[in-house]
Amino acid sequence: MRFHHAESMTNIDYYVPMAQAAEANGYAGVCIPDSLVYPKESHEKYHYTNDGGREFLENKPFLESFIHATAVGVATKTLEMTFNVVKLPVRPPLYSAKLAASVAALTNNRFNFGVGLSVWPEDYVAMGVDFAKRGKRFDECIAIVKGLTNGGYFEFHGEFYDLPPMKLNPVPTKPIPILIGGFSEAAFKRAAEHDGFMFAGGGADSLAEMIGKINTHRKELGNDKKPFRIFATTMGEINVDAVKRNEDLGVTDMPVAFRNLYAVEADSQTLQKKIDDIKKFADEVIAKV
Repeated sequence: MRFHHAESMTNIDYYVPMAQAAEANGYAGVCIPDSLVYPKESHEKYHYTNDGGREFLENKPFLESFIHATAVGVATKTLEMTFNVVKLPVRPPLYSAKLAASVAALTNNRFNFGVGLSVWPEDYVAMGVDFAKRGKRFDECIAIVKGLTNGGYFEFHGEFYDLPPMKLNPVPTKPIPILIGGFSEAAFKRAAEHDGFMFAGGGADSLAEMIGKINTHRKELGNDKKPFRIFATTMGEINVDAVKRNEDLGVTDMPVAFRNLYAVEADSQTLQKKIDDIKKFADEVIAKV
């Protein structure tokens, strides 16, 4: 099992020292969330809270994800940076490819590109992107990012994007892993086509069901023998038994946070408290699994 520190929505000055502490204590990486704007009004429900509320996001600080990854990447030597997850179809895919290639090249292939759909139409309105057919747009964005970041000339002709032959420089020396987040059947199928799945919340039963569906799709595609990573985020108290249960389900990576990230109130923990929690988990769990 690989462990990733998943603290977010906290003092932005904490991210680099927390990452350095995680690296020093044997964590494999950090997970980085994404939020563009907070709309004053929205009728959409947030899938990962019990009541669908989104109020916990208001007034919480979110660095731009690629900048966050770069800051952490240049301050560490072994730590992976994994997006959990970036709202890809609201962004121009060529620019996303340029940013992803730059982060991966700068950090010597320590970048995992976790991507998903935004459930909020307001994100699409703010970015001038049509909310309709967002799934098809998402697929085209992924294809463009993969094609451009693999090096050499690449062209694409789709419903939403039309690119003549072009290439990026620099590009990483290895393909950037594409990890899919979401909770729909379409998300499970996309994950099976790519390199991994990001599970952001829910119980063991729902996780097991999702993994089962993904594995079925992987077999249908002939991808079941290829490397595949499953990230399952866990918050609060985590022990060795919980890790073993996740391993039995097929989880390969656990993003961990030591407080309720969905709390409405602002985070009041000190940096020292967070570093102490990082070390405590390393001593009590990472060292024993």
